[in-house]
Amino acid sequence: MVSLCSFIRPNKYAGLGLLLLVLQSYAQISPSSGQDRLNALQKHQESRKNSPFKEISFRNVGPAIMGGRVIDMEVNPEDPTEFYLAYATGGLWHTKNNGLSFEPIFDNEMVIGIGDIAINWDSPTRTIWLGTGEVNSSRSTYAGIGMYKSTDNGKSWTYLGLSDSHHIGEVTLHPTDSLTAWVAVMGHLYSPNKERGIYKTTDGGKSWKQTLYINETTGAIDLQINPQQPNELYAGMWYRTRSAWNFEESGVTSGIYKSVDGGSNWKLVSGAESGFVTGPGTGRIGLAVYPKKPSIVYAVVDNQDPREPDSKKVNDSTYQLADFKSLTKTAFQELDSAKLNKFLRANRVPAVYTVQRLKQMVALDSISPNALYNYIFVDDGFQNKSVKGCEVYRSADAGKTWTKTNQKPIENYSSYGYYFGKIYVSPMNPEKVFILGIDLMVSEDGGKTFASIDKPNVHSDHHALWINPSHDNHIINGNDGGCNISYDKGAAWFKVQAPSVGQYYSITVDKAKPYNIYGGLQDNGSWYGPSNHKESPYWTERGEYAYKRIGGGDGMQAQVDTRTNQLVYTGSQFGFYTRINLATKDRKLIRPTHAMGEFPLRFNWQTPILLSSHNQDVLYYGSSKFHRSLNQGENLQTMSSDLSNGGKQGDVPFGTITTIIESPIRFGLIYIGTDDGNIQVSKDGGNSWTMLGKPGKKQAGLPQGLYVSRVIASKWKEGRVFVGLNGYRNDHFTAYIFVSEDYGQNWKQVGKNLPPEPVNVIREDPKMQEILYVGTDGGVYGSIDSGENFHAFTKDLPVAIPVHDLAIQEEANELVVGTHGRSLYICSMNAIQEMVKSNQGKKN
Repeated sequence: MVSLCSFIRPNKYAGLGLLLLVLQSYAQISPSSGQDRLNALQKHQESRKNSPFKEISFRNVGPAIMGGRVIDMEVNPEDPTEFYLAYATGGLWHTKNNGLSFEPIFDNEMVIGIGDIAINWDSPTRTIWLGTGEVNSSRSTYAGIGMYKSTDNGKSWTYLGLSDSHHIGEVTLHPTDSLTAWVAVMGHLYSPNKERGIYKTTDGGKSWKQTLYINETTGAIDLQINPQQPNELYAGMWYRTRSAWNFEESGVTSGIYKSVDGGSNWKLVSGAESGFVTGPGTGRIGLAVYPKKPSIVYAVVDNQDPREPDSKKVNDSTYQLADFKSLTKTAFQELDSAKLNKFLRANRVPAVYTVQRLKQMVALDSISPNALYNYIFVDDGFQNKSVKGCEVYRSADAGKTWTKTNQKPIENYSSYGYYFGKIYVSPMNPEKVFILGIDLMVSEDGGKTFASIDKPNVHSDHHALWINPSHDNHIINGNDGGCNISYDKGAAWFKVQAPSVGQYYSITVDKAKPYNIYGGLQDNGSWYGPSNHKESPYWTERGEYAYKRIGGGDGMQAQVDTRTNQLVYTGSQFGFYTRINLATKDRKLIRPTHAMGEFPLRFNWQTPILLSSHNQDVLYYGSSKFHRSLNQGENLQTMSSDLSNGGKQGDVPFGTITTIIESPIRFGLIYIGTDDGNIQVSKDGGNSWTMLGKPGKKQAGLPQGLYVSRVIASKWKEGRVFVGLNGYRNDHFTAYIFVSEDYGQNWKQVGKNLPPEPVNVIREDPKMQEILYVGTDGGVYGSIDSGENFHAFTKDLPVAIPVHDLAIQEEANELVVGTHGRSLYICSMNAIQEMVKSNQGKKN
């Protein structure tokens, strides 16, 4: 047994500086083509058909109570108890009893992520048009593969093309011509491409014509039609680019276009003389046409122009962060001590940094005069509170001119409007307008003022709304937590009985009997519950749901001290973790800090944590540096310098640790991976680190610059280590898995027969070293020959579902699958292990 004390010694940074100078080029990572993706999906289908695992059964254990992200809905105007919910990554669901129960109708197709749906309600067999790939441009926005159509209410589907569209914002049907439809295509999220803009079909989707195209970085986000004159259409065009380190959510090519000839030709109607916002701050645009008088058109825009300071609110009693950006040494000494102290406390600067100490440190040149600015400033994409944000415009002359309706900033909406951007007008009242943001808001005066109609049982972050055309107080809302229905304009809501569509980021298990599953979900916090759970409405009678919420925000990773199964570490985005005692409910925040004079640590959206399996008092934590606690997170020690290649200028944290693993065999043998492609190893508990897999060295052999999604140290051989690389943030969808038998000195690619789907997780079987399990953006796969060949698990699972994490419960001999769209599945590993034993017996 290795002594814990043997790793308690000073940090060793020697030699890391030179290693970290190696730069990796993202330009060499090419986006996958539409044809490549079609080929990949065909390969996925073949893998399912020929899989030796096709009879391995899975059970879904929920949970369902938190729901998942609804991005669109369609409601039967003649019978509103019948409607369809489209989930971002959970598929398409149909209800005929006002949401009491749902049936999935898009589970057998090549993709499951949806951007928009449209339904021809006059069709006798119910024709559904479906555009794949949501447009909300978040970190968990998955690329689609184009358009589908069903003419039998979802029993079967026909693929209609547009394979390189990736993200579809709107599908609009001609009200009287069933063969004519238009599609608003946003295009790639992480790379430029030409298949974006407005597409039109006049033959039921057999062929498409691109009728509006701006450039490779401007796509169509919304498309609305004049129902009285269907040759008149309005398109919202949006300039946006995204990389792993920066999100540019506005640009000069964003604007509103109009067609008067059925979408064949388009004209910009939001130019400089129109009254609509223009310029580089013009962001996402949503549109709504008042059906009774279609000359009335509303638009909501995410205006990224800086907000002018309110002179009435200027507070001279404290400083602003910008005041410290360019100070001289003398100017810092002259700062008002009382105001500076107020600023320090308001920004939670550690109490050790008093005004007197800071001025002394500057005077002695221990820190620079702008050190305080550098210490505090972080731009993680949630800091742009000083922009104008949501603005509403109205046109009374069919788009010729526009007038901004709101004279004051719209609060409780969002300053990251790229995630929302939808507006709706009542079919009965042109003055009644709804906008969707963090809150669902309504205006009764034509957009002059807005009020939130959220209630405690309505989840925030709204993406879809339906207004009853006969009774506009009856509304159905889709949000990050599912679907809510109101009959009194939002005065009261009920939440529909959600299917199991939770979007898990990460999972782990304990050793209780029955064992519990812990995990974090997209915008639905962290939960834990029993592995023998079966979804049933009976819990509403019993008064207690099996799964319990233990954290908020976007739930991230979880770790459990299995010595008692009572101490849980869980948290939310950007590394805000908490240690929770489930018995006493005591909580302690765990997050490392930097010293004055240093730049802030960088934290991945899903910051990794790990409890040592050798001593569960030891907690490992990854920011841009590696941290370790020897006392259950009471104190965190920074053990390394920056283990990435350094940050990049942008508003998304980059240059961060993404994965941490310790060898189950050897205490202190630790590997980390980063979002910019670094893999490093420490053999002394984190005191010193060695870079692995870099070009020009003996151990070269790994693709460079890809996000390291997972490093797994083997339980079977000390030197064996697996690596999964992920090209999602480059629109590059190849599956990359590598194995090393010599601590990462040399690498061999395995899983070459996997469909081209980004890899998220790798796990070893607990009993047979020949068996491996892999989760990708398309599903879960297994290998019984040490990774030479992988085969799809198919039974009881959707054809395509993003799998973000896998967990092994050894005592139960079960594999737990954490999906990003269908909650949790479990299968026994017994039959898989028997396959290997049978093969070994035949060889003998």
